[in-house]
Amino acid sequence: MRSVIILALVFVVIAVAGPMFAPFDPAAINIPNRLSPPTSENLLGTDALGRDILSRLLYGARWSLGLAFLISLLGLFIGTVIGLIAALGGKWLDWAMMRVTDTFLAFPELVAAVVIAGVLGSGTASLIFALSVVGWMRYARVARGIGLSLKTRGYVVQAGLAGLSPLYIARWHYLPSLVPSLIVVWTGMFARAILGISTLGFLGFGVQPPMPEWGTMLLDARIHMRSTPLQMVWPGLAVVVCVLSINLAGDALRDALSKKEIR
Repeated sequence: MRSVIILALVFVVIAVAGPMFAPFDPAAINIPNRLSPPTSENLLGTDALGRDILSRLLYGARWSLGLAFLISLLGLFIGTVIGLIAALGGKWLDWAMMRVTDTFLAFPELVAAVVIAGVLGSGTASLIFALSVVGWMRYARVARGIGLSLKTRGYVVQAGLAGLSPLYIARWHYLPSLVPSLIVVWTGMFARAILGISTLGFLGFGVQPPMPEWGTMLLDARIHMRSTPLQMVWPGLAVVVCVLSINLAGDALRDALSKKEIR
């Protein structure tokens, strides 16, 4: 458990401080040194424009993980608000909001995100909007389920009878119970957001050149996949290891919280 969490934290540190350790400017073009294999100067080689792959990976972590963090937080906020409104708003409001949630859940997330990004056009803003729109439903389901279970608790009923506002009750009685479960959901959605960003980047809808991002690096490298396959290996490996470590850290966190509840 500790090793998995440490590995996940390493990626977070790379996203925050990685550019400080990048040996080269990620956008610096060096045509004479294009498609170079790993050397002592370029540890992971160079791409088709002679840009250092290691530097681009380190800078790309900031885009991939930073955007995923923002998108997962937006989904967390939207989903929690919708879930609490459904739980506290009465039978008909609950029914209406859950049918909307079910409608969104009926579409595959990545397919829906690609359609939205295709309509809005390429760019970071379109990427954030598309992945945020398709990433809030699981939070809503969890928040609504826990909210309904808390609604009949004695201390919640007493708070309502005392004339406290719904906003106050949600802040002090619902959110503390929601946080542990939502954190576990958030870790999974954080990893899914990284995959979504990389997928849209590979399809050309993500962060636009010359900004490095792991998905766009894969897109740039696919033309030279047969001649220099390492160009695709490095960003692909970064995505796989990052997503796997975050998912495993989320599983470890869930198990730890489950043991704590049992005790």
